[in-house]
Amino acid sequence: MKMRSLGHPDIETAPIVFGGNVFGWTLDEKQSFAMIDAWLDAGFNAIDTADVYSRWVAGNVGGESETILGKWFKQSGRRDEVVLASKVGSDLGDGKKGLSKVYIPQAVEDSLRRLQTDYLDVYFSHQDDPDTPLEETLEAYDRLIEQGKVRMIAASNYSGARLTEALEVSQQKGLPAYRCLQPFYNLYDREDFERDLAPVCRDHDIAVVPYFSLASGFLTGKYRSREDARGQARADFIGKYFDAKGIRILDALDSVSKRYDTQPAAVALAWLMAQPTITAPIASASKPHHLDALKAACELELDEEALRTLDEASRAA
Repeated sequence: MKMRSLGHPDIETAPIVFGGNVFGWTLDEKQSFAMIDAWLDAGFNAIDTADVYSRWVAGNVGGESETILGKWFKQSGRRDEVVLASKVGSDLGDGKKGLSKVYIPQAVEDSLRRLQTDYLDVYFSHQDDPDTPLEETLEAYDRLIEQGKVRMIAASNYSGARLTEALEVSQQKGLPAYRCLQPFYNLYDREDFERDLAPVCRDHDIAVVPYFSLASGFLTGKYRSREDARGQARADFIGKYFDAKGIRILDALDSVSKRYDTQPAAVALAWLMAQPTITAPIASASKPHHLDALKAACELELDEEALRTLDEASRAA
């Protein structure tokens, strides 16, 4: 697979990043181990997680995904094969949240302990913290980079204005800069990223790894109605997509996937990878054979007609 830069000269990713939010949620430990093995064996190399994954599951407190990954690293001895990204800032309860100079060092130590590693390749600010000065946050990251605990920093869920401001602070103060962005972006959910963030990423050469790349599974074509999604782990996320626009997108995906003799998921991911600012979309899988669509996406080059068909369907009111 042709590797893509994550914004650091020594950190490159395969064209798709695995979304580790499923570890400890839709996949138990044994299933997670099998998926990680299959992921690397398929030629991929990057895994994205966060300290808060998967606190939303009944009985979980956060840290479950990192803990499973840590056990896999210890058992497999394959840590050096993985570009590992985690995040800080989301609410873990008991006051554990934000991007202050006091909290970030504590949070990274907790993540490293759960992950059973001594460094993170990429450390994301999971969401903007308006109560903490950007300079304070970047100074905290600077110390972690100096200590070798973090190789590069990145941002998720920032507005274009705040990302620009953070980049300006980095330049003015000689502090580390966010070189990668993780936004909410897919064939259905386009407007916010394309209007607000894409210009910033283009102008500052920021790598982009969007999450919910398959719209919580909607763009796989597996679900054709709200009834199909009922009872699924992601049902609450998928429900909003069953409107006229969503159905048009599914029809367009069906048409293009038939032309290329591939799966709708491969087409949806290939569309993302064809967008000028996108480095590598994040996607998950629950079974090793589900990786077939992801591998197909990496080899699929959509022509102008296919891209136009998808654009027209997804831009329709």
